[in-house]
Amino acid sequence: MSFTDLFQHGAHSSNVGHFASMVTLAESHGAINDAEQALLQRFARKLDITDQEYDAIMANPKGYPINPPSSSDERMERMLDLFKVILADHAIEAHEKVMIHRYAIALGYSEEAANKLIDRSIEIFTGGLDLEDYKFLLKK
Repeated sequence: MSFTDLFQHGAHSSNVGHFASMVTLAESHGAINDAEQALLQRFARKLDITDQEYDAIMANPKGYPINPPSSSDERMERMLDLFKVILADHAIEAHEKVMIHRYAIALGYSEEAANKLIDRSIEIFTGGLDLEDYKFLLKK
């Protein structure tokens, strides 16, 4: 097996673990609703999850380890993905916030950085932006 094959396998394994984490979060409040299901299917395609892997993960999402990426941009992208899944139903429940906090720590964020990232992300996703933040985001 070549070095490239090993890297691709490791990256795919990380994607499988990430997808399983998203499924776990989506299931955390009960049955997965249609909006969450559509989002999960989109992420499965984005992460190159095969149909067989998809079925296995949907059956047992807690059976997969979290493999944190090494880059901070990739970690932030993983957090963004999770917020999209959690907020597919336009609400974040207390247990979902606890789970995403655990995931942030598993990705390598410190306690303080995780809290800050989560609180700020909730503000952004739920429309809690002030005018200055809104202007800043529009200019990017």
